[in-house]
Amino acid sequence: MPHFHDMGLIDGILEPIYSGILGILMPPIAFLGRPINWLKAISDYGVTHSGGPNFCYDLCVKKISLDQRKKLDLSVWETAYNGAEPLRFKTLEQFRQAFEIYGFQTNFFYPCYGLAESTLMVAGGYRNKPATVCQLDTEALGQNKVKEATETTIKSKQFISCGYSRLDTEIIIVNPQSLKPCFPDEVGEIWVCGESIAQGYWNLDQETHHTFNAYVGKQGPFLRTGDLGFIKDGELFITGRLKDILIIKGENYYPQDIEETVARSNIALLENSGVAFSVSIDGIEKLIIVQEVKRSYRKRLDIDQVVGDICQAVMKEHDISIYDIVLIRTASLPKTSSGKIQRQACQKKYLENTLNKLVEIISNPVLGKNRI
Repeated sequence: MPHFHDMGLIDGILEPIYSGILGILMPPIAFLGRPINWLKAISDYGVTHSGGPNFCYDLCVKKISLDQRKKLDLSVWETAYNGAEPLRFKTLEQFRQAFEIYGFQTNFFYPCYGLAESTLMVAGGYRNKPATVCQLDTEALGQNKVKEATETTIKSKQFISCGYSRLDTEIIIVNPQSLKPCFPDEVGEIWVCGESIAQGYWNLDQETHHTFNAYVGKQGPFLRTGDLGFIKDGELFITGRLKDILIIKGENYYPQDIEETVARSNIALLENSGVAFSVSIDGIEKLIIVQEVKRSYRKRLDIDQVVGDICQAVMKEHDISIYDIVLIRTASLPKTSSGKIQRQACQKKYLENTLNKLVEIISNPVLGKNRI
């Protein structure tokens, strides 16, 4: 993690100093350029605690060759934490399958949840306890309902628990419109309180009041995290970001689900490098897809095939038609320093027409299909 990022600073630097334990620091670019450097450092130094966002584990599976893996001993790793972006069960499974022969175990995974406003940690599991996985009915989720999938469920999605509240932190789930506590079977905004919560934003009184001074009746103040989720059997599950939710024809859609579908639809598309958002066209919310193309496919891109695959996959998986598809150059999608996709920034670039486009397809009943 970048050392100026909350997780990299607090967990990577301040915690080892506070605890008086050895910490091994590595520039993030050393990992991004050669992912084997991370796992080799864990193996060579006997590192017990290390982790990062979900995409780090994906990158290791894709970029570390079988020859590079042979000298690894990952049995020393006790806590492979995973946070800062949506957790994917598929990612954890693929990483386990790729590296269990070199000593990695499933119970090393430590999904967790935190944010800078809480001085990082909010929820986490127990060491050596496998993370809880919950399979939910996708249709019910679109109505903010928590309903476990059954054998008759048509579409479902897996969610990974981020564990339990830590120390004195209290977590509640609140309806972001009514500001009333949600029922146990409802998805809502995650509110937290405790001694680790910051006092506010520097010189931003209005934002501080809105974010740090939320109350449920006389109970509070709570920090409004802006994240959506639910609590099941005392464990916190994250479903998405409040500001990123797509509401199309009265249904709620999580952009990360659509983005994953798009990336898997064609081999020329780069994973973890696409954005789904909506814009209002004549008062109706329309789905927009912005997606990076792999550098190796830029000069041999079959545009009609790629666009067709994207539209077909999104319609099949989510039952939504796409208004506009923008294919952009590799590494041009707005992301944070820790690798998280900036959907709002991407939407802004789209509206300002400043994306680094390779091609844009507008599919519209009135305009027909236009290629720019």
